[in-house]
Amino acid sequence: MYARFFMDLNVNRQVELILVKEQNGVQFTSTTLVAPAPAEASASAEEERETWGKKIDFLLSVIGFAVDLANVWRFPYLCYKNGGGAFLVPYLFFMVIAGMPLFYMELALGQYNREGAAGVWKICPIFKGVGFTVILISLYVGFYYNVIISWALFYLFSSFTDELPWVHCNNTWNSPNCSDWADDSLASDVHKVTPAQEYFDRGVLHIQESNGIDDLGRPRWQLTSCLAVVIVLLYFSLWKGVKTSGKVVWVTATMPYMVLTVLLIRGVTLPGAKDGIKAYLSVDFMKLCDAKVWIEAATQICFSLGVGFGVLIAFSSYNKFSNNCYRDAIITSSINSLTSFFSGFVVFSFLGYLSQKHHVELDKVARDGAGLVFVIYPEAIATLPGSSVWAVIFFIMLLTLGIDSAMGGMESVITGLIDEFKFLHKHRELFTLFIVVATFLISLFCVTNGGMYVFTLLDSFAAGTSILFGVLIEAIGIAWFYGVDRFSDDIEEMIGQRPSMYWRLCWKFVSPCLLLVMVVVSFATFHPPNYGSYTFPPWATTVGWCLAMSSMIMVPLYAIYKLCSLPGKFCDRLAYAITPETEHHLVDQGEVRQFTVSFDLIIFLQRNPDSTPHPCMLYRITQFEFH
Repeated sequence: MYARFFMDLNVNRQVELILVKEQNGVQFTSTTLVAPAPAEASASAEEERETWGKKIDFLLSVIGFAVDLANVWRFPYLCYKNGGGAFLVPYLFFMVIAGMPLFYMELALGQYNREGAAGVWKICPIFKGVGFTVILISLYVGFYYNVIISWALFYLFSSFTDELPWVHCNNTWNSPNCSDWADDSLASDVHKVTPAQEYFDRGVLHIQESNGIDDLGRPRWQLTSCLAVVIVLLYFSLWKGVKTSGKVVWVTATMPYMVLTVLLIRGVTLPGAKDGIKAYLSVDFMKLCDAKVWIEAATQICFSLGVGFGVLIAFSSYNKFSNNCYRDAIITSSINSLTSFFSGFVVFSFLGYLSQKHHVELDKVARDGAGLVFVIYPEAIATLPGSSVWAVIFFIMLLTLGIDSAMGGMESVITGLIDEFKFLHKHRELFTLFIVVATFLISLFCVTNGGMYVFTLLDSFAAGTSILFGVLIEAIGIAWFYGVDRFSDDIEEMIGQRPSMYWRLCWKFVSPCLLLVMVVVSFATFHPPNYGSYTFPPWATTVGWCLAMSSMIMVPLYAIYKLCSLPGKFCDRLAYAITPETEHHLVDQGEVRQFTVSFDLIIFLQRNPDSTPHPCMLYRITQFEFH
């Protein structure tokens, strides 16, 4: 009896005292000792889990994470380059068959299991490695994403001046190649560079002082200071959990919409804006015959919605159990896509203006990535009356767009690891500090003279093929091993409504097939990264692939570890590994419940080498229908 009670970790000190007295001969006739049942303990743990202060806090956090810099600097250019309005056809198609289903799947997964990206895989332990994969990817992205925010902060500080520093070529950082747009030779001379481009490359990054990725130099104190400010903002937004981050997003998630609206009102009044918007929306259905257009649409959907980073799982794990995650998925994913489309009007109204002002084709000024928001857009703003005010407004928008997305990535790492290693719960503030400081130290490589080369390498490999691979394994684990029917039962238990046949088909067939194609295409179309005319040496590309593989390899490594660490013969270990942890007792009874089928499959195992084979375990296999 003494041993039996001490095996229960929930037994308190009073029970220990009673047991000792009982061993010493003291009789207790009126005392009843009842150990708490596992289900009651689990329910108690769920009640203790922190939840969002208000429902709107959760929605703003999800929207703030999903709506990031890529909505402004990538989608509009993709739309313009790939047939204008015709690009919306593949974009919306993949949005419906893959984007929304995967978004809905992650929200439901986190809300039902109430744990982070790794802990949710108690539903199928052999797949827990994919949880560590997405946590690592979120951590890697933080190494360079915070640097973008520090650039925006640097530009913001630089905008508080009568004359913006990227207007002329008479600054100390300018080279003989610097030439204003007014110089007609700029459009034809590839060696000429605009003041805005030189300000970014030479005034901010100081890339001219580096010969490549093997010549980084020391961190620039100006960018390091901006990066430190960003890290401090992130820490005090996250240190108390969703109670604090849920309030921060009231500013960071809503501010971009106000700024975009103001910029659009100003942009459409500029000369040439109409031509820019017309080019943005011009329909060229012939582009849809190009397979590359469809691939780019599918890729943009996956990355813009933020699936596969573990953030949606982490955020939804703090929801109330009965929260309508289906409605949340529809609302937030739709807002994300509408924001991307809306931002295109803002971007191309200014690009059309810049094109007309400098008498160049729109192709000469239209680009995506950092070049759009740190070179082209600032240059367009610099030509406006009151340019400093417009620059401050614009970079505040970039700052808020970046901060809430960075908060989401950090929360994925913190929640995922704290839920997996329970002792960290009591030390969240200290652990959060450790994560943000570690991120800061690694990010210092990106604010050196050659930091842009490190940034480009991380941007190319940290969350490219690896994130597609992670979402693919996640979809397979839920749809084919845990089971679509069981997953649908979980959702019905939460919201009282079972997912329709459409969602179940997408989860089981459509989304995994699309993701598999995207992973294969990603490998097949790989090109070594470059920055401008600089081509990375082979060793740098190798390091990049090692970084990508370091997250993907967590899936097979953990599966092998799980199979080796479980007791029994291989078939028993496999049964334990693919069965939800709450149903391991069914494996002891020779039944794996998540596989139910229309027939019984008898598996013959030879337990004694000297005996003849005999049926030792009966598996009911249900995922696949055989007729």
